[in-house]
Amino acid sequence: MTAITDFDSLRRAMAENGEQPEGPARNARAELLLAEAEKLNIPLAVIEALGHQLKVYNYSSEKDRMFVPFARLLRMWDERPEDFDAHETHSLHWVFKWMSAGMLDQPHVPLASVEKWLGEMEHRYRLAGHSERAVRSAEFSVAAHVGDEERAERAFAAWLAADRDSMADCHACELQGQGWWRAEQGRDAEALELWAPVLEGAYTCAHEPHNALASSLVPLLRLGRLEEARAHHLRGFRLVRAMESMRGAYADHVEFCALTGNEARGLELLAERPAYFTDDGQPRSRLDFLSVVVLLMERLSALGLGGQQVPGPAGRVWTAADLAVHARGEALALAARFDERNGTSHISERARARMAQEPLVERLPLGVRAVRPSAPAVVPPAPPAAEDAGAPDLPALLAEARRLSDTLQPHAVEAWAAVALAAEGDQGAELDARDRAEIADHQAMELGPEGAETFEQAAGLYAEAGDPGEALAARARGAYVRALAGEIDEALAAVAGPYDRVLALYAEGGTEVRQAAGVLMGRARILMRRVHEAEGPVAERALTEAEAAVRELLALVEGRAGDDVRLVARVAEGHAMLAELTARTGDAEAGAELFARAAAEFVGAGLPWFAVEYEAKLAGLAHHLGDMVETERALRAALEHGGRFLEPVGRAQLHLQLAEVVGGRGAADEAAEHALEAAHWADEAGEGPTFGAWARHQLGGFLVRQGRWAEAAEVLESALADLTAEAHGDGAVVQTQWWLGDCLSELGEHRAAAERRLQAAETARHWPEQHDHATLAHLAAESLGQAGLHAEADRAYARAGDLWRSLGNVHGLVRSLRARAWLALRTQDGADPARKLMAGAVGECADALEVADDEETRQRLVLELGHTHRQFGDLLARSAAEDADDDSIRAAMEGALSQMSEAVAVFVSLEDAALPPRTGAELAAGWLEADLGRPSQAAARARAVLRAYAEAETDPDFEGGDEETVRARRAEAEQLLQAADEATAELG
Repeated sequence: MTAITDFDSLRRAMAENGEQPEGPARNARAELLLAEAEKLNIPLAVIEALGHQLKVYNYSSEKDRMFVPFARLLRMWDERPEDFDAHETHSLHWVFKWMSAGMLDQPHVPLASVEKWLGEMEHRYRLAGHSERAVRSAEFSVAAHVGDEERAERAFAAWLAADRDSMADCHACELQGQGWWRAEQGRDAEALELWAPVLEGAYTCAHEPHNALASSLVPLLRLGRLEEARAHHLRGFRLVRAMESMRGAYADHVEFCALTGNEARGLELLAERPAYFTDDGQPRSRLDFLSVVVLLMERLSALGLGGQQVPGPAGRVWTAADLAVHARGEALALAARFDERNGTSHISERARARMAQEPLVERLPLGVRAVRPSAPAVVPPAPPAAEDAGAPDLPALLAEARRLSDTLQPHAVEAWAAVALAAEGDQGAELDARDRAEIADHQAMELGPEGAETFEQAAGLYAEAGDPGEALAARARGAYVRALAGEIDEALAAVAGPYDRVLALYAEGGTEVRQAAGVLMGRARILMRRVHEAEGPVAERALTEAEAAVRELLALVEGRAGDDVRLVARVAEGHAMLAELTARTGDAEAGAELFARAAAEFVGAGLPWFAVEYEAKLAGLAHHLGDMVETERALRAALEHGGRFLEPVGRAQLHLQLAEVVGGRGAADEAAEHALEAAHWADEAGEGPTFGAWARHQLGGFLVRQGRWAEAAEVLESALADLTAEAHGDGAVVQTQWWLGDCLSELGEHRAAAERRLQAAETARHWPEQHDHATLAHLAAESLGQAGLHAEADRAYARAGDLWRSLGNVHGLVRSLRARAWLALRTQDGADPARKLMAGAVGECADALEVADDEETRQRLVLELGHTHRQFGDLLARSAAEDADDDSIRAAMEGALSQMSEAVAVFVSLEDAALPPRTGAELAAGWLEADLGRPSQAAARARAVLRAYAEAETDPDFEGGDEETVRARRAEAEQLLQAADEATAELG
């Protein structure tokens, strides 16, 4: 903490405190600084300390404490206005607006006092010669708050009509308020149009675009612009997360989660800010927060999660149902206080409407990690007695179940379970042996590897029903599930008898093709399991026996399937088995053709969901063959054919593969959509830490490619919570940290960027190939320097330089030396170390040029040398201290000119390829010539630039830089030429 000994140290201390995070600690420090200011016996010091106190109170949860210091400031102004300088005079009038809003936020302040204050503000602004724009804006806020729409519209129009002056809110805040009003009126498209310049970054301030992003969420959802809403949530929440004063905007993000099926994320947001439940310094934002807490809790209760433990006010354990009741009571009591003050019911009506909202989207995937709460399983009620009017129609249930199973439709197993349940509840119902056989058959299917005994029961019932062929098919199915449990030899033994008997039975005409095919398919599947489970290369015998079994099945069924969907499916599955066997023998192209045939047969039979597995396998083979077009087609087909029947984990895998393929051809935007879907479905499948983390890693990378830095940062931070070297590989972890470092750097969070880059570098340090380690060390050094940590940056650059040297990368080494030189110039090390480092960079370039053995390498090194001379010149020009004597300054400038001249000469040797850097160095040298009193030489350099572009443009292959650069260089050259001519005239 800076010791306060005079006015300057007070100002430094206030500046330091202003940089601290919002909250009580910063406020308390401001109070101490006021006490220190009073000891200085300087009125302006007290005025500035009071202004500082006002500012930190305003940007905190203790806004109610602003009134006392402002009243004191106003009294000081009225008594001795001459004590205020121009800045503090402006600040005093500026803060009138904060007072107006602050009074509205406090229900204990009477409305009459608010109106009186509004009149006082108008009077003082008029006396000071200010526009009424800020006054009308404040009046609009009062009218909108109490629900007086007519007055609000009048004030709104007057606000926009009045001239903007120094008292008007910044453009960003004004547009936010205007858009908010249109959104309140349901004019969402107009609101978003007003917010657009703020959302796009044209206008910003301390609280914008934070507020505009939060306010835009529900309007975007109502308009169906879901992608934008998602992006605004990820980007906006990152901005408000650390700002204690933005409880209202924070509430908007919780509301967004409740309305988009992201209840789990909403709970995470509540857990991050426990103080928001109870902080009472700004009652209006507390009302907003409590209202959306009710919305979220009641949404959880509607999902059957009212008993789930949730974050809430400290001091007790809360369930969602308990917190909903508590928050509703607190919110409505607070709303009632506002309404009593205002004489309207507007605030309570608005709060109730906000609490009662219905979800606008069932589920909007965000890409960030959050496990969706799952409702407890619902136990189906016991079936009613047969005599009840609502008893199920057993014959109808039987008919539907048989239809579904005969046509291989999804949910056939569930349909037969419904038949069994209805039969149990109907005491008078009698099912024949065939019905009971099919019930047992489907029960066994649902049991999977545990269903062998139930298949045996089904076989007995089929035999009792007079269908020996289906009995044998059921036994074959029982044998197959034993193979699924790993008992392949036992399964082959169990299927041998049914196989021999069904062939004999079929030959005698005792059963149909369908039943015989069922046994042959069971045997083929068992032999395929032996292929699947083989460790290492598959034995030739296993492949041969499996292929023979499949071909036997196809010989039986092909040409006899007709319209029987089950038989068509047998043929398609047989071709898929052959595809896999063919691919395993090394003929990937033939395997791909057979997989494509099998998938087409399933689709042609009206069974597209069975094609999914084979389209996915086809995609794998096509990828192996390098056919990315077919890979992408197959993956899209798999998703399309699976439709709503795809399991979440399968959907996640397909989207993830498609993201990689689409991203590989450069379509980062579409790839991001698939990665987002992959993350969502991985979470749904309970695979968030595995597939989900990898999908988030991919999504973050695609967002980085699009320059969506804030969204990418949220996603990548979420991915890092689950990514591990063991599960995903340390390369994925390093790449995620690398991308995140890039995002944080772009967002201006340089210290955090440095931490991520250093973490990545530490892992890469152990890799055999050290280029990534060197690059990350260099990037970390950049971030450390931008964060003001110069000593740490110098060490990191030195480390990177050593790595570049060991790798023989002269360009990296030279750039690290140049960066260290600039750091040295900015620190207490001074100019001498900076010059030595830059000279070292020049030397490294020169040494490398002497041994360069090919023209391309030489050209790159020459260009690097030119840039190094140019930077050396800039460094020398800036190295002369302002208080240095004339000789020292002139010597520094002469040295700078010498280096600039060297740079020009180097760039000239590269001809048009280096025209932009050459002309830039030429102009820099020209200005140095002018500063040294040599106008004729300066003019010569200006003319050289103009001539270079004139000559280059006559060349049809001219590549002398973009049009903007050319225009800028010519304009600067003309300016230099004019300055030189004027200086020559003065000397003449």
